[in-house]
Amino acid sequence: MSTLSPSAQKIQDLLHSLGYNYAVIEHAKSTRTAQEAADRAGCALGQIVKSLIFKGKESNKPVLVLTSGANRVDEKRIGEYAGEPIGKADADFARAVTGFAIGGVPPIGHTQKIETYLDEDFLKYQTVWAAAGTPNAIFELQTSDLQKMTGGKVARVKP
Repeated sequence: MSTLSPSAQKIQDLLHSLGYNYAVIEHAKSTRTAQEAADRAGCALGQIVKSLIFKGKESNKPVLVLTSGANRVDEKRIGEYAGEPIGKADADFARAVTGFAIGGVPPIGHTQKIETYLDEDFLKYQTVWAAAGTPNAIFELQTSDLQKMTGGKVARVKP
């Protein structure tokens, strides 16, 4: 097995420390978009976990939405869950609260605790694929473990 980049290795180490035996795979080509990730993983677009960072418009609190690669997020609905209107976070904010660059934000291992919502559409799949710290790294995991490891609230996130 090839050596992982430091960010991908951080996620691999975290998975093992949490008791999961999932393997981070770092590809030569990009997995930055949901479609690219699905192509590399050989799975349905809906099985890709998009990690989208939003920011409370009043509190500036970070909100993470883990949504299916096939879905768009209803910001108004998420704002209702979060208790205030939200807006998409910029790259600097996303990196500050997660420790990772947009395009490689994993569902775990963030620099701070983030209120998290998990797309109910993942429940259709036994396994899903998530980013692992870089725009080229992903890992496959049981859908049930995604909720366990993130503590995310399963919710309707699409319009």
